[in-house]
Amino acid sequence: MTSPDNLPEVPDAGVPPVPPAPPEQPIARRGMFGTNDSGDTSGYGGLVVRRAPQLSTPRPYGGYFDELVDILALDDAIERVVVDRGELTLHVKRERLVEVCQKLRDDPALRFELSLGVSGVHYPHLAGEELHAVIHLCSITHNRRVRVEASAPDADPHIPSTVGVYPGHDWHEREAYDFFGIIFDGHPALTRIMMPDDWDGHPQRKDYPLGGIPVEYRGATVPAPDERRSYS
Repeated sequence: MTSPDNLPEVPDAGVPPVPPAPPEQPIARRGMFGTNDSGDTSGYGGLVVRRAPQLSTPRPYGGYFDELVDILALDDAIERVVVDRGELTLHVKRERLVEVCQKLRDDPALRFELSLGVSGVHYPHLAGEELHAVIHLCSITHNRRVRVEASAPDADPHIPSTVGVYPGHDWHEREAYDFFGIIFDGHPALTRIMMPDDWDGHPQRKDYPLGGIPVEYRGATVPAPDERRSYS
């Protein structure tokens, strides 16, 4: 005798079967980074800044940020303090950069003993401070982070080297010099690190051409962004 538990299920004649879900359609992409209505595959076409950066953040900053600034106690060296997206940035006068980094590293209440590197930024629209050197510091002792920025004008692209405080900046400052043209005064050997020594210009500046430049390989050229084909 067959047990009712072993009988096959019979579909209810009054309930129509559920059709299978249609397969997921791939997302259409135009351009390397999703650019539309353009042959620009560089990712720069149509880039819009939707919110202007803050010039300065009023107190209280929140979290440990107020305590950090108070312990640092170098208000005359800090041009502005910006808190954005939960991160603290100290904009420092370039001539005081080494002093600020020294205190951030050595003060027992701060102890930013680890640098995560130096990078550069080019803001061609900021007259008098077009070039920025950005230093990311981490305190392993207190589990804190801070970003330090110093700026210089295009006409005088000099910022003091911080290799004497963080020796690992040797390589990072060379890269920022190579790509942005920031001259780090006091660096032990400020030479290019990525591009050939005789390369003309600094490739990560905003005024550097994105394409249409000669390539040192059998006379090839890189076409300008608006002349490149889009990829589907």
